[in-house]
Amino acid sequence: MNLILLGPPGAGKGTQAQKIVETYHIPQISTGDILRSAVKEGTPLGKEAKAFMDRGQLVPDEVVIGIIEERLRASDCQSGFILDGFPRNISQADALQSLLSKIGKSIDHVINIEVDFEELVRRLTGRRTCKNCGAMFHILFQPPKEEGKCDRCGGPLYQRTDDHEETIRTRLKEYEKQTAPLVDYYQKKKLLRSIDGVGEAEQIFVRILQQLGKPLS
Repeated sequence: MNLILLGPPGAGKGTQAQKIVETYHIPQISTGDILRSAVKEGTPLGKEAKAFMDRGQLVPDEVVIGIIEERLRASDCQSGFILDGFPRNISQADALQSLLSKIGKSIDHVINIEVDFEELVRRLTGRRTCKNCGAMFHILFQPPKEEGKCDRCGGPLYQRTDDHEETIRTRLKEYEKQTAPLVDYYQKKKLLRSIDGVGEAEQIFVRILQQLGKPLS
């Protein structure tokens, strides 16, 4: 089964992607991970990507697509894959479709995890990080035993700049602007499977399984 996973920051994509991997035994392909891997391995495309990254520039779509092609041709993708973080816009979606046609694959479902804007703000602004060891907590969902203090090392907890409300709202609005057309794009292709992303992780996963036609045990 070949899947695309869509969802805004804070929607719980990482958790659900891991559950899909464990259930369907297919690899999760994160563009960030495969870019870093290609750069580390020093592949021709990895070297090209590194040149842009070293200059602080975005890696062009054609380079990203080339690296994705290399990854999708790997043996562990023969039974399926889940694309996480790509495509991000219509141009990338068109490029992905061309790539899949070229290598004889197609997308079966696009899972779109939906969460209300204000709920996302609540989730993301509640994150706290330990200044000493980097451990992550959440004031609502995973609070430390002692307020403001890390359970692991006792270090002070703080709110990262990118977890401030103003920054979060800007990120979410940018995501909406980029992704709204993608939702429509895949809706027209009858591939979109919209999932209510509010509730316990296991409840959300059951909704995903129901949409994918996986029998519930």
